[in-house]
Amino acid sequence: MAPESENYSKLSDFFREEYLSLKGYVRSRIDDTAESDAEDIIQEVALNVFSRAQDLTPINNIAGFVYHAVRNRIVDILRTRKSRSYDPEEVERRWTEFAETFYVPSEKPYGDGMVKQLKSAMGRLKPAYRQILIAVDFEGLTYREISGETGIPPGTLMSRRHRALSLLQNELKKQTLTKN
Repeated sequence: MAPESENYSKLSDFFREEYLSLKGYVRSRIDDTAESDAEDIIQEVALNVFSRAQDLTPINNIAGFVYHAVRNRIVDILRTRKSRSYDPEEVERRWTEFAETFYVPSEKPYGDGMVKQLKSAMGRLKPAYRQILIAVDFEGLTYREISGETGIPPGTLMSRRHRALSLLQNELKKQTLTKN
């Protein structure tokens, strides 16, 4: 068997059998944030490894090779991560502004109950969806900035945010209907 097809076959078998272990490894090394979704990291590494499989000499230790590549990607992400500090009053103001996206404006200011519902609904979103909302709507980052930090294309980030807003809106409608 040719080295490139042997590498491809070994890598394919490894990723199929060890995907959940890899995902656990990534999660143990890095918190779920906008720039570090475990599945995205694994898929990015897999894409890079498979695209280079034909250029490599036969890989004897597939597990070591893949885990080393994953660890290197995690290190890259951690190096580019910016530390951010948050003013509690600013965060609350942004929650209120964000809530206005989902509720019809009225003369009354939005109450704590509405913000609480919104926080609860956001907590139930998938991490990738929650992270893009936080990055754009709370941290004020642009899609281009997020893309530069994460390597995720801006179009994908926009799609995730749109989907997250849609899911939040549906969840809030359900909560409103069950209360009435």
